[in-house]
Amino acid sequence: QYYAEAVKWFRLAADQGDASAQSILGFMYRLGQGVPQYYAEAVKWFRLAADQGDVSSQSSLGFMYYKGEGVPQDYAEAVKWYRLAADQGDASDQSSLGFMYVHGQGVPQDYAEAVKWYRLAAEQGDADAQYNLGVMYDKGEGVPQDYAEAVKWYRLAADQREASAQSDLGFMYAYGAGVPHDYAEAVKWYRLAAAQGEADAQYNLGLMYYKGQGVPQDYAEAMKWYRRAAEQGEAKAQYNLGIMYDHHRGVPGDYVLAHKWINLAASRSTGEKREKYVKTKDLVAERMTASQIAEAQRLAREWKPKMQEN
Repeated sequence: QYYAEAVKWFRLAADQGDASAQSILGFMYRLGQGVPQYYAEAVKWFRLAADQGDVSSQSSLGFMYYKGEGVPQDYAEAVKWYRLAADQGDASDQSSLGFMYVHGQGVPQDYAEAVKWYRLAAEQGDADAQYNLGVMYDKGEGVPQDYAEAVKWYRLAADQREASAQSDLGFMYAYGAGVPHDYAEAVKWYRLAAAQGEADAQYNLGLMYYKGQGVPQDYAEAMKWYRRAAEQGEAKAQYNLGIMYDHHRGVPGDYVLAHKWINLAASRSTGEKREKYVKTKDLVAERMTASQIAEAQRLAREWKPKMQEN
């Protein structure tokens, strides 16, 4: 691909004020295509196009202020550019604006305003906005709590392979919130999300196999999914994985690995959960030799979370 030649011609058009060329040139500097990657130069071209009303450049400029790429991080400035694009009907920026209102970044926290922007984007089919609107209904933030409405938006996002929505939809079926209680349907959605590497879904899928809910009870399969979530740093999965090693379920018993995983779970938890995990770790340690405890502690110190490929 002749990126360098493309840059030459886009620059000629951009220098004459062509907004589309200015926007494309901004992307080429941001991605380092045909030119060295240079965020400040990308911002320059995005700004020229954005000032002419180019939606893509307004969106990109908002993102660069949000991330602090080529400019100092500035949430208020990010909101300014997101809003200009959102007001032109851009679904992605409507969703981003909703996110800013939820978290009070660059604007006062305002759940009702977040719902407004999420809804505009969600009705255009934006999967992130559909999921986040579902969360707002699930929690009753900015709208009355309504599990059935949450399920509606989760499902729309889940059908677009939004992993968090698939996971939460599984949870709704597992507990009969907004839908009839259905373990098999919960397993279906957990599995879809888990296959994409969603740690919470992997943990919950492991739990379903452990309890035999919606699937035949299978400790080995429970271990498989607990492990995948635990390796990503999911504390509940780390704890359950440790318990499986301690209780010889689905795997040969191993006090060193039990101690390691329960110790990691405790280190990533707070409050009553942490107290519970520490107490369990200490009970395991009572059955271990000093050298085994030292080995378990070494393994925990050296452990690092890893992301999984979809």
